[in-house]
Amino acid sequence: MKRVIAVANQKGGVGKTTTAVNLAASFTVMHRRVLLIDIDPQGNATTGCGVDKHGIACGSCEVLLGEHSAAEAIVQLASAPAPAPAPMTESADAGACTPAYDHDDVGGTPLHPLSIMPANQDLTSAEVRLLALGAGREQRLRQALAPIRDSYDLILIDCPPALNMLTVNALVAADGVVIPMQCEYYALEGLSSLVSTIEQIQATANPTLQIEGILRTMFDPRNNLANEVSAQLMVHFGERVFRTLVPRNVRLAEAPSFGRPALEHDPNSRGALAYLALAGEMLRRDDEMRDGTGITAPAPTSAPTPAPAPPDAAADAFSGLST
Repeated sequence: MKRVIAVANQKGGVGKTTTAVNLAASFTVMHRRVLLIDIDPQGNATTGCGVDKHGIACGSCEVLLGEHSAAEAIVQLASAPAPAPAPMTESADAGACTPAYDHDDVGGTPLHPLSIMPANQDLTSAEVRLLALGAGREQRLRQALAPIRDSYDLILIDCPPALNMLTVNALVAADGVVIPMQCEYYALEGLSSLVSTIEQIQATANPTLQIEGILRTMFDPRNNLANEVSAQLMVHFGERVFRTLVPRNVRLAEAPSFGRPALEHDPNSRGALAYLALAGEMLRRDDEMRDGTGITAPAPTSAPTPAPAPPDAAADAFSGLST
C-alpha cells in the first residue's frame, strides 16, 4: 500500500484531525511506515501527536515555500508499545463493524514509529505567499513529497477546514481523499462543494485523484436523522461509503489533551477500535483493487426524497452529488 491520502472536508468539526491522527496511529500499529502531514494552520494534528507547535523551526510551511526539503521537516515520534486491543464485533450500539485485519498483526512496539510533518499558524502567511505565485503553486506539496514518497507505505495529509490553496495542494499531491462527515443535512452542502472541487482537480491537475471513501463520524445509531442521512449517502455513493462507523466517544475527544492518539490513550475504547477497523477496511480494499475485484465508482443516482423532508437548502445539497 503506497498511497498519499488527504483527509479533507471544508466543514469544520467533522473529525478530520481526529481521523488523520488516529488512522495514522492505527496503520503504524499494523507495522506500516506512516507519515502524517499537518497543513492546517491550527496545528491540531501536531499537538495531537504530542509535538509543541510553538517550537517548530521547520515544518510544512517552510516545505511549501521551498525553504526546506520535506525530509528536513519530518519529526519521528517516540515509539510507544501499543497493547493489542480486544477483538471487535459488529454492533449497532458500538457503531462500527468487524475489522478486516489479522488481529495477530496488531500490537507490540511498531516496527516503524509514526512520523509527522508539523504545522502551526505560520501556514496562514504561507498561503498568502502561495497565492502571489504564478503557475505551479498548486504543485508545491506534490513536488516536495516526490523524493520521500517511496519511503512510506502511507502518507496522510490533514487538511484545513476550507477549500483554499493549502487544501488544493493536498488534493493535487494525493492519490485519494477520505471525507469525514457527520450525518447531518447541513454537512451535505459541504460534501457537494468538495466533490465538485475534486472533479475540477481531476480534470485539470490530478487525473488519478479519487474518493477513497466517505467516513461517517460522531455517529449515534439512536438518532433517526443520522440513520436517514447515512442511508442516503449509501444510495448516492454506494461502496464508496466506508462500512466502518466512528461513534461519539469520550476517549477520542480527550486523547488530544494528552498529546497522543486514542490508540495509546485507551486502546480498548470504542473510538480506538473504530479507527483500527477503518485501517483494516482500507487495507482490504487496497488488496481487492490489486486483485482486480475492488470497488468502482457507482453511477450517479437521482436525489433521494427523505421523509421527513429536510430544509430546502439541505435538500438541494444532494442534487449535485456524483462520484
